[in-house]
Amino acid sequence: MLLLLQHLYLGAMLLLTMITHGSTAAPTGDRDRFIYNGFAGANLTLDGVAAVTPAGLLVLTNGCLQSKGHAFHPSTLPFRDPNARNATAARSFSTTFVFAIYGQYADLSSNGLAFVVAADRAVLSNAMPGRNHVGVDVNSLKSINATDAGYYEDDGTEQFQNLSLISRKPMQVWVDYDGAATQVTVTMAPLGLPRPKTPLLQASIDLSDVVRAKAHVGFSSATSSLVSRHFVLGWSFALDGPAPALNIAGLPALPPAGPKPRSKVLEIVLPVASAALVLAVGIAIYTLVRRRIKYAELREDWELAFGPHRFAYKDLFHATSGFSDKKLLGAGGFGSVYKGVLRKTGMEVAVKKVSHESKQGLKEFISEVVSMGRLRHRNLVQLLGYCRRKGKLLLIYDYMPNGSLDRHLYDQSKSALDWPQRFHIIRGVASGLLYLHDDWEQVVIHRDVKASNVLIDGEMNGRLGDFGLARLYDHGSHAHTTHVMGTMGYLAPELGHTGKATPATDVFSFGAFLLEVTCGRRPVEKDGLNNRVMLVDWVLDNWRKGSIIHAVDTRIPDGYNLDEASFVLKLGLLCSHPLPSARPTMRQVVQYLDGAMVLPNLSPAYLGFTTIERMYNSEFNQNVMSCVSYTAMSDLSGGR
Repeated sequence: MLLLLQHLYLGAMLLLTMITHGSTAAPTGDRDRFIYNGFAGANLTLDGVAAVTPAGLLVLTNGCLQSKGHAFHPSTLPFRDPNARNATAARSFSTTFVFAIYGQYADLSSNGLAFVVAADRAVLSNAMPGRNHVGVDVNSLKSINATDAGYYEDDGTEQFQNLSLISRKPMQVWVDYDGAATQVTVTMAPLGLPRPKTPLLQASIDLSDVVRAKAHVGFSSATSSLVSRHFVLGWSFALDGPAPALNIAGLPALPPAGPKPRSKVLEIVLPVASAALVLAVGIAIYTLVRRRIKYAELREDWELAFGPHRFAYKDLFHATSGFSDKKLLGAGGFGSVYKGVLRKTGMEVAVKKVSHESKQGLKEFISEVVSMGRLRHRNLVQLLGYCRRKGKLLLIYDYMPNGSLDRHLYDQSKSALDWPQRFHIIRGVASGLLYLHDDWEQVVIHRDVKASNVLIDGEMNGRLGDFGLARLYDHGSHAHTTHVMGTMGYLAPELGHTGKATPATDVFSFGAFLLEVTCGRRPVEKDGLNNRVMLVDWVLDNWRKGSIIHAVDTRIPDGYNLDEASFVLKLGLLCSHPLPSARPTMRQVVQYLDGAMVLPNLSPAYLGFTTIERMYNSEFNQNVMSCVSYTAMSDLSGGR
């Protein structure tokens, strides 16, 4: 049986041929199937000019006149099963292979290529001429069934597409023999297309009288008056089942197709190629300019001194998938925060977009941002750097996988934090604030201490983050801030008439933070009559009634330490005192929390104040209030 690719003048044919000869019993097992994804190192039986290139291509003819080549699988295959009910019946088989034929000319055919099943390897020398067709032969080179080469589309129309077997392009052929139905089916398609559902041809042939017990399988090819090269890229075969699928991507590459174009062709091709080149260059320039505009940044000479603290917008754009909504961690009054992964290092970061339409003070602000990038403390979120893009300033932080503390306090879908976790976070934030106020080379005033700006790392440590509003100055000097910025409920009363943030104003915010974490309530809430209720006043009222412990969050699992909880609430009231001089410093706060100092007794006279009256009446005039965020809790969340 022979499947032959035959090239003649403007034509070719593909033949499948069976040749009869007797044989003895054949082996079973793994010898019933094989696969060659390229032929490098394959133990094929070759004769004539057939050879395997270093790249793994099987070359049956090498382009010389009057040449032929054969290549066979090294061992015979058992085409009859002696244990079957009908031991004389030919077994079903399936094969697929990828081939290509390079003729001397692209429009003039040559001799063909055949897939052979035979008991004797020396049964075929060369092919008969014929038109561009696929044929099935038995014991001769005359096709008993043939059709034009091509395939039927699987788009519902089953439109037939002709294929030129001399196109110098790889094609795949599938051949199946159904022993029960005594039918041969042949299908073909350009390489890369799936196997068409409609076969190219079918022939009713009972191979029981043709094929004996065992036979060789392989390929044969020959050239006569016209030189050509015949290639096989891959091949698989199986008895009683489908042939293993070839790894198309792993097949060896074909050599360059055909001779150099004639000079007449050059006269046509060169102008077209030149025009195409000019067009390509134009497109490239347009793309480059558009790309530069897409990733354009604002850079000024004074930023050169900041060096590695300046991030490239392009890197941040790709890190956040173009600032995709899927990467959005949260959004609030001061900007939006996105999760990103830097491509060069694989580092996870949080990128915050802050508006900076006004250029006033921008240089000083960025200088402070870069300076604060040198802060190093286990309870601070690392500020890595910045980037400027049109009307946006981007701040880059370490990413915190467990999000912000406010989510853990108020999100009902999350399990509530237990008391040891809360106390551990409180001590961590206090330690971070002490570092900012006293232990770094300059004084850093955070100006926005609150639960939503405390991030939780992978080990459930609290880290104070979001330094977008922070200000710094030298030890021994005074802050010059005159704009009140922050979140209502955390702002110290004196900001209403001084407008200057100090370490004491951070202590006031920390006091509100202590009450928030212990009570599980926001610093400012509304009652049933839509009146604002300050958390500090509510806790103070409970303390005056002798029931301060009733202010503790009822969602705390597994109970809590009564003495510790009462101590933290009293410390929160002390830090929230309306008089700055009456508040402890952060060093004293840390000493209280560590047990190195005893918290002073709080008398009703000492805490005889009502914060809400001081904060929301005459001391906070309308000009001040216009600079304050009215959200009781920023909804920025996630790592920052």
